[in-house]
Amino acid sequence: MILDIQKLAFGYNGHLIFDNIELEVGSGELLAILGPNGVGKTTLLKCINAIHRPSAGSVLVEDRDVLKMSANEIALGIGYVAQRIESSRLTVFDAVLMGRKPHIRWRVTDRDMAIVDSALTRLDLSELSLRYIDELSGGELQKVAIGRALVQEPRLLLLDEPTSSLDMRNQVHILSVVRHIIDSHNISAVMTMHDLNSALRYADRYCFLKDGMVHAVCDRDTISAKVIEEVYGLPVIIHYIQEHPVIVPEMNIN
Repeated sequence: MILDIQKLAFGYNGHLIFDNIELEVGSGELLAILGPNGVGKTTLLKCINAIHRPSAGSVLVEDRDVLKMSANEIALGIGYVAQRIESSRLTVFDAVLMGRKPHIRWRVTDRDMAIVDSALTRLDLSELSLRYIDELSGGELQKVAIGRALVQEPRLLLLDEPTSSLDMRNQVHILSVVRHIIDSHNISAVMTMHDLNSALRYADRYCFLKDGMVHAVCDRDTISAKVIEEVYGLPVIIHYIQEHPVIVPEMNIN
């Protein structure tokens, strides 16, 4: 088990965002966190990464308490991709190389450079390696953020809406790359998404949040239209295309 969340709670200004969250994610598994706007998906990721300090509960990554780890120790084990990253006067290569910072002691090594080159190739960023990131499109900038997290060589990858700025082709490309890295390196990932069909296609399990709690955890065999309607208040039909579930809203909605 790479990630073990027990009885996690978080709130601010007297407002409870979520309570009693319990989740496990094993090696080689991608868990999608799903639910309507404002339910706390991003906040949950930030609690896992100790960006936010939970008011109760624990987060263990490979049996280590994240809340007792230093920032550098967290960065060695957890890669985090936020919804938005700040642009700056760095080249694409240097921005991705920053992900190696937890591993660098005295100087950048040939191995560090090779890992960055490999990530740029996987993400189709090689031709942009000398471009400044403040000149990039939103989608290109998002790919840089993903590259920076991947070169950390984390055991756990956290992705907050990783395809929100990408067109369809790049959405498929990025999620395929993430899926390949999870499978080939036997790491774990937790990903928040609004696109249910992409989540169902690439994730192994789906955690639905509602009213500050885990409403259901499903996989491809147990996902149901009933659960989706309960969470989103929207009647849907689930079709299967090439063995993949595809969610379609019902047409006769007032």
